[in-house]
Amino acid sequence: MSTVEVSREVAPGYRAGRTLPLRVEALRQWRRRRTLVMGGVLAALPFIMIIAFAVGGGPDGPGGGNGRITLIDTATASGANFAATCLFVSAGFLLVVPVALFCGDTVASEASWASLRYLLASPVPRARLLWSKLVVALGFSLAAMVLLPVVALAAGTAAYGWGPLKLPTGGSLAAGDTVPRLALVVAFIFVSQLVTAGLAFWLSTRTDAPLGAVGGAVGLTIVGNVLDAVTALGSWRDFLPAHWQFAWADALQPQLEWGGMVKGAAVSVSYALVLFALAFRGFSRKDITS
Repeated sequence: MSTVEVSREVAPGYRAGRTLPLRVEALRQWRRRRTLVMGGVLAALPFIMIIAFAVGGGPDGPGGGNGRITLIDTATASGANFAATCLFVSAGFLLVVPVALFCGDTVASEASWASLRYLLASPVPRARLLWSKLVVALGFSLAAMVLLPVVALAAGTAAYGWGPLKLPTGGSLAAGDTVPRLALVVAFIFVSQLVTAGLAFWLSTRTDAPLGAVGGAVGLTIVGNVLDAVTALGSWRDFLPAHWQFAWADALQPQLEWGGMVKGAAVSVSYALVLFALAFRGFSRKDITS
């Protein structure tokens, strides 16, 4: 019996790498209501905090003075201090939400709308579809993390003036050094949230329920924070991404310290690469019926 070679015919001009361009996927995601709502919430937070400080008399007003100095106590010292405070109060949870939302909703929402199989029949290769959606989701996640400090810096400067970054531990950073340091903080927060992005994206390829993927990623992130609070785990906590989530505070010191941020980034990236690989591997073998 002779072996028959079967060649796969494609339409003239078809290029798998040109299907579902990033700009098309980005425009589709930009028009989603949840994107606009998330952007509005992040942009509104600095103004809500300014109003809260004005109503409450500032961080050193009534209710303050407990002897423990934090970034919140220096929030109104300058626009840079206010931006750093906004990152401090939002990094632990609020900035987790857009990452889980954009990465967890991207594939699962297509499945819930029963449009995923039509995208693949276009034909868009599975790996190309995931790659486009992952890049756009990470891009929107980064944009969300940049939006908050940019708005906070502008609003804080208008409310409290431009000046050096006053450090809770004493001393200050020159005004010219604050923007690069804050940029480094945002970069680290983004890298530290890659594990959340990987978890949400993997769950998004495993379920047809967007809320399940988003909620699962947020829930497991909260579990990680709880485990990190269990001091009985000792050095095992070093393997938890949550253990390093505030290592960016080392960037807001007179002498920049890299040790904690490097360790935290290494842990997060390691987990993220495994989760992204699982997402691509599982989706390539999944029977798409929705």
